[in-house]
Amino acid sequence: MLICAGGTGGGVYPAMTVLDTLGLENDSILWVGGCGGMEEALVTRRNIPYASIAAAGIHGVGLKRLPGNLWQLLKGFIESRQILRKFKPDVLLFTGGYVAFPMAVAALRKPSLLYVPDIEPGLALKALARFADRIALTTETSTQYFPNRSKLTVTGYPVRPNLQGWTREKALAYFDFDPNLPTLAVTGGSKGARSINMALINILPELLEKMQVIHLSGHLDWEAVEANAQSLSPDLAKRYAPFPYLHEIGAVFAAADLIVSRAGASTLGEYPLFGLPAILIPYPYAWRYQKVNASYLADRGAAVILKDEDLETELLDLIQKLITDPETLNRMSHAMKSITNPKAAENIARMVKELAEPMIGGPST
Repeated sequence: MLICAGGTGGGVYPAMTVLDTLGLENDSILWVGGCGGMEEALVTRRNIPYASIAAAGIHGVGLKRLPGNLWQLLKGFIESRQILRKFKPDVLLFTGGYVAFPMAVAALRKPSLLYVPDIEPGLALKALARFADRIALTTETSTQYFPNRSKLTVTGYPVRPNLQGWTREKALAYFDFDPNLPTLAVTGGSKGARSINMALINILPELLEKMQVIHLSGHLDWEAVEANAQSLSPDLAKRYAPFPYLHEIGAVFAAADLIVSRAGASTLGEYPLFGLPAILIPYPYAWRYQKVNASYLADRGAAVILKDEDLETELLDLIQKLITDPETLNRMSHAMKSITNPKAAENIARMVKELAEPMIGGPST
């Protein structure tokens, strides 16, 4: 089996979850990602064979960068052909990102499944949909973006198994937090978000007077976040748990009463699993998929949307208003929980097996 996924955790983590569900031996798997992508460390950490190919986006890059990016795609196609000749997979799983496009073109004659994590697919996923034999979707809402309905199956978002098993009591103890205080989680996703990090730093002392804060900053701003943490008084510092990255993300979700974050694909699966109310700040400088994700959750009463440009002026008041209103948080939690689909990984794994037929569990995949 060949998996092609990269770029962000929203595509990488679902692929890993499906892989765990399939239960294949590592020597029958090859993961193909981008050169220097965040996925490489996550995949090789688990001893999964990994190869990288050149790739680049072409949507909205401008005429100056377009020729170079087209060359990267051509180079990626050539590298994909070489990988396919050597590895000979029986089935391919794509979960998004432009890194998958050259591999999809190179593997036209191989059975393939595309999983679409976000509500609305970007340009790369729309292009990949033309080549995939079957398409798995997180929600029914996504069906409107694909003309060939016969390929589509709504599966839900596959949630990582290591998220589960955390109770609120256990999670609060992990952070050495007081169970009698409300807990806020703040994260910018797998890569971090500078505007969110800086907005939080500016209001942190005021927040810590009334609540505990878990902050996943990403590595880009970690020095500034760490320096700010060291400037806090001892009484406030014990209420603040900052990390550049945390593998035990399930502890964060289980401990939190409210989360502030971007609106990547994982919010559609991981927050519902925990019934976690959210303030969502869609990333404003890319395709609108995060706005669509955020609107999907907000329309169902599970989240509140805050524009990135309003972070400095409105974040503090919004956090304080929600976290001191248990009735509203409880309604949001129930709304979020109603969206969850715990069988998502099993649904996608079954589709992979159907495409590969009996060969998926054989000695060579």
